Amino acid sequence: MRSELLADWEVKRCEVDLHPELAQESLIGADGPGVPPDDPAARKARHSAPPSAADGSEYDAQAKAEEVRARMLVLAGEMRSFPPVMFGVPDDLEDGDGDDWDFVVSPEDARLAAGALVYATDVLIDELFDDVQTLEREETTVGEYDGPLWHLEDLPERYVLQYDTRFARRFLVTVIAMTTRFTAGNFSQLSCIAEVLALRLLLRQASTNLELFGLLGEGVSAALGAFVDNVYEDMDHEWLYDDSMDGIDESAVGATLGVAPMSFGTWFTPFNEGRYVHPSAADEPGASAGVPPS
Repeated sequence: MRSELLADWEVKRCEVDLHPELAQESLIGADGPGVPPDDPAARKARHSAPPSAADGSEYDAQAKAEEVRARMLVLAGEMRSFPPVMFGVPDDLEDGDGDDWDFVVSPEDARLAAGALVYATDVLIDELFDDVQTLEREETTVGEYDGPLWHLEDLPERYVLQYDTRFARRFLVTVIAMTTRFTAGNFSQLSCIAEVLALRLLLRQASTNLELFGLLGEGVSAALGAFVDNVYEDMDHEWLYDDSMDGIDESAVGATLGVAPMSFGTWFTPFNEGRYVHPSAADEPGASAGVPPS
């Protein structure tokens, strides 16, 4: 919902005030055995490790895997924009008896893949928010920061010096806007290069979570592959990760490879007038219009 009354407003800061007594209780308990390590690299490794390695206690891997699997299957219902066919389930088998599912993606594998994407959305947004805070606190860019980051360092390396706090905020808003359309049921197409890259990170996070709990079977992997084929209009963005293209004029690359313009300055530009980019992430007024992908 948009309001003309707020058209000139700009969010400068987002804060949460802690309750003094509750904050004190947290500080008192911060020296316990489960306290996260101070070193950011060690903390990232801990969060990325299986729970058994993270907390040092007895851990029932099978029970945890079943718990996560059940959670993902429930979350699948939130992926309203994508029916099972988008995950590779043929229309005529969605309600079938499963006799031929050895050769296609089963509805259950499709649900698990969909739920894994919703599950990964929370993780991705939380960790990107942490990346934004880190860049803001250190007043630096991804390329200049010495410590580890959750996701921003996994964007195309050639632009790391341009990934500053403002970019990080715009990218975070883009992820939220894109995944909101996924779950709201009104997604049509990816809107800009930033969304194309955001989906790449989301898919990787979903695969990581599934693999972590031993849930990335052939059927689920095939379902995610079908989703990629159906949502991406092309895979032109992969050349952004091609180190052999680094330093080559982007317009020349686009003309040679027949891909849409992907220069850094166009990442938040809608591919065409029919695509939606959140106002907080959109280009400044007067920026050049985007060009539809081929």
